[in-house]
Amino acid sequence: MKTLSPLRARLASFEHAYVLATRLRYATGCNHYVVRTGDPFQPVRVTATLPAQPGCVLAWIR
Repeated sequence: MKTLSPLRARLASFEHAYVLATRLRYATGCNHYVVRTGDPFQPVRVTATLPAQPGCVLAWIR
């Protein structure tokens, strides 16, 4: 398996997702979640929908 490029690694990081979720929370007024995906190319993502699997939630921005 190939490793992530430095830019992709930075963009796909938890820290980047947390900042994005925080900005979206203040922009929309809705709760956002940083969730684990299990995909090495996108290990975390941001969603406004509460995931069905609570164990995959890494951060809840409210």
